Amino acid sequence: MQLTVFAVGRMKSGPERELTGRYLGRLEKAGPAVGLTFAGVTEIAESRASDTDRRKADEGAHCLSLAEDRTTALVAFDEGGKTLSSDEFARWIARQRDDGRKRALFAIGGPDGHAPSVLERADLAVSLGRMTWPHQIARILAAEQLYRAVSILAGHPYHRQ
Repeated sequence: MQLTVFAVGRMKSGPERELTGRYLGRLEKAGPAVGLTFAGVTEIAESRASDTDRRKADEGAHCLSLAEDRTTALVAFDEGGKTLSSDEFARWIARQRDDGRKRALFAIGGPDGHAPSVLERADLAVSLGRMTWPHQIARILAAEQLYRAVSILAGHPYHRQ
């Protein structure tokens, strides 16, 4: 199954981008052993629409265009989502893979959050905690958890309990 990250907002050069890249590089190397390949990051610029609903709709349309096919599992990182343990997150990804999903899209919304249409389409909404995180840190957390999920599925000692 291919894993893709969708993100609203461009990641500038700096330590956040470097750390995100490090985790995604590890994911890319370790994933094939457990049937998961990293297909990259799709970034879009934040919408310039004048009101929140229109911005979210514009950004959401881009996200949904990548998840039109029901063989794509859509995960929306959203403050209103479920709080999962790393093991639960890894098991959810494994179930999607084992159920024949061809792709999983992990979506990080813009400053206004996800459009209602994205949350309705999402197979899973995941909270990164009750605190609000800057976009760059949310990307780091998502990348690290994707790598951690692969590590868990591979039985690698990176994840310790």
